[in-house]
This record gives sequence, structure tokens and C-alpha cells, in this order.
Amino acid sequence: MSAYVKQNIENGIATIEFFHPEQNSLPGNILAQLATTIANAGTNDQIKVIVLKSGGERTFCAGASFQELVAINDSETGKVFFSGFANVINAMRKCPKFIIGRIQGKTVGGGVGIAASTDYCMATKFAAIKLSELNVGIGPFVVSPAIERKMGLSAMSQIAIDANTFYESSWAKDKGLFAQVFESIEEMDEAVQNFAAHLCTYNPEAILEMKKVFWRGTEDWDNLLSERAAISGRLVLSDFTKETLKKFK
Repeated sequence: MSAYVKQNIENGIATIEFFHPEQNSLPGNILAQLATTIANAGTNDQIKVIVLKSGGERTFCAGASFQELVAINDSETGKVFFSGFANVINAMRKCPKFIIGRIQGKTVGGGVGIAASTDYCMATKFAAIKLSELNVGIGPFVVSPAIERKMGLSAMSQIAIDANTFYESSWAKDKGLFAQVFESIEEMDEAVQNFAAHLCTYNPEAILEMKKVFWRGTEDWDNLLSERAAISGRLVLSDFTKETLKKFK
């Protein structure tokens, strides 16, 4: 199957789904489509609640596209690529609708940042998380503000430093990333739909004001995440990172 971003609207619930055949990794074009789709959903009066999910039944998101990482040859291209994650996070931050995350499986790097940027996140017991960026000589610079906001500095630091380890979904729930963890995808999907339907009964004006409260203190993120993208764009060109990426290639 080819990569895609698609949206389905039913009974006030917009389900936005992204997919990539390489374990739902995120190249620049998919990141751009995802940011645009979320932003447009925020202004669509037909939509009351957004469910964000990925395709397939295994990995939720493998993070940055490896193919695009190895192809970066200058810092500006690197900044543009990592800004793709910044744009998705900022689109979610600014969206006036509640966004429910639906996390069916393992989540790595930028995928953890996307999960952390949802307003309410549900997962299965298979949804272990890992921040692997330091392993390749970069660092989770763009996504760490979102993760720190949701899980706290201590938890974010732990998984950023321990870049080899997958942390179980139960740990992620204890740290506040996941609101609920389910035994199966079927149980999770039923809960997501029931919860989304209930949120549709809320006053949209109240939801908008609550979003402002939840995201208070992030008003500088347009600039902050752009600066972080520039750091990643510079580090991906380092000799350390280039040599490490060759090994994986």
C-alpha cells in the first residue's frame, strides 16, 4: 500500500488516519498533509471531535523517515524536514477541537511527540514507547517540549537518555501519556468511539476555552520548535550521525 493521510467525518467525529508502509514512519510530505488536515479540521463546523490514528494493527509510528534522514545534505534541508514534526505539533496545539489519540502499537521518536500532543490518548498494552534519537546522534529536540508538557521533565529525560529501551504502555500511563490502556485493539476502538461520541455533546465554546487552558504557556512554540528543528537539522549532518546512519543503512 502507498502512504496516505485520509479523513472520514461521521456524526461530528473526524477520524484522521496516516499510513506509511515502513512501519508508519513519517516523511516530509506525510507530515505536511497531516498538519494541513488537522488545521482544516479545526475550522470545519461539521467536526466536533478529532480522532487521530495510524493504519495497520502493529506500529503506531516509527518516527522520522529513515530514507529522508540519510538523504539530508545541508542544514536548511534538515531544518525543513524536522520542522514537519513541529508543524504537526503546532497544528494540534492550535486546533480548537479536542483530539483523541488512538495508539495501537509501538511508538518511536516523533510518534511519541505526536501522541503527547493529543488532548486525550488511549492505547493498547502493546503500545510501548521509545525515544531513539540519541542513538543516531541527534536528539528529540522538536518533540521533547510536547513530551515534557505531558509526562514531566523527569520522565522525558529518562526515555531520552535511555534511547535503547522500549518503555511499556503501563509505564507511559503511569507518567500521564496514556489516559487508558486496553487489552486489545477492539476494546480500545470501542472505548475511543464511545468517548468521542460523548465529547460531541460538549459545548464547542467550552472546548475551545479548555484547549486554551490546557496549552497555556506554549504560545512561543512556533519559534521554539523552529529553533529545535534547526538544531536537529545541524546535528543530522555531523560526522557521528552520518557514520551511524550508514550502519543502519
